[in-house]
Amino acid sequence: MSRLAGKVAIITGSARGTGEEAARLFVAEGARVVVADVLEEEGRAVASDLGDAACFVRHDVTSEASWNAVVAATQERFGAPTVLVNNAGLLHIRALLETEATDVERLWRVNQLGPFLGCKAVAKAMQAAEGGSIVNVSSVDGLSAKNGLAAYSPTKWGLRGLTRVAALELGQMGIRVNAVCPEAGGPGMRREFMPENIDPMLTLALTHDVIPHNKTRPGIEIIRDIARMILFLASDESLSCTGGDYPVDAGWTAGRRLKHSPGYRPD
Repeated sequence: MSRLAGKVAIITGSARGTGEEAARLFVAEGARVVVADVLEEEGRAVASDLGDAACFVRHDVTSEASWNAVVAATQERFGAPTVLVNNAGLLHIRALLETEATDVERLWRVNQLGPFLGCKAVAKAMQAAEGGSIVNVSSVDGLSAKNGLAAYSPTKWGLRGLTRVAALELGQMGIRVNAVCPEAGGPGMRREFMPENIDPMLTLALTHDVIPHNKTRPGIEIIRDIARMILFLASDESLSCTGGDYPVDAGWTAGRRLKHSPGYRPD
């Protein structure tokens, strides 16, 4: 397996969830990976499990100094980064009138400022390596919206805008920039907003009713679907792809089936 042979990747938020699955898949496909996260214990465990092809670097995506440090550490350990996955993210679920300005700022700093700083930090190193790929993990909530996401959804819409601007500007340096828009993210970020007696992993397929078989798949496989799209955009298989949005949502943003219109099939 060598779809990423020779690639050096920084994956933020890779101590758990989607980022962890992407890190594992990247190593399996031949990449060397920097597991970058503020969760030190979990991040070190992931990197240790992946062996010599991975290392852990504690990284705060909201800090420009931390970005410079993680790029330097990557170059020292593996060479110039040729892939950046801006996966680190925060979720906040509250009614708009119950959402505080501090919540909005906290999510903006991680979900939008972080990828902005990341794009800047890796650009020159990627250019020196004759190009690369940046994958920003947005959300279906950056393509449409749901109530309760006044702090979260705007950051994911904004990340899609950053993706397009970066694709236009960094393309001149041989760098492709794309956005993945999943419906179901890692259960860790959802846990605090769910009842204690419900496992977030078991809820990932609840909105996947456009494709019935997805409702019976294990939640971890739905997360791996997101990682597989990230892998595609990181690989040379997607050399003609830049500035695009790639939903991984089992048809969530395709539209709605109307029960009494032609083409509807009852369960």
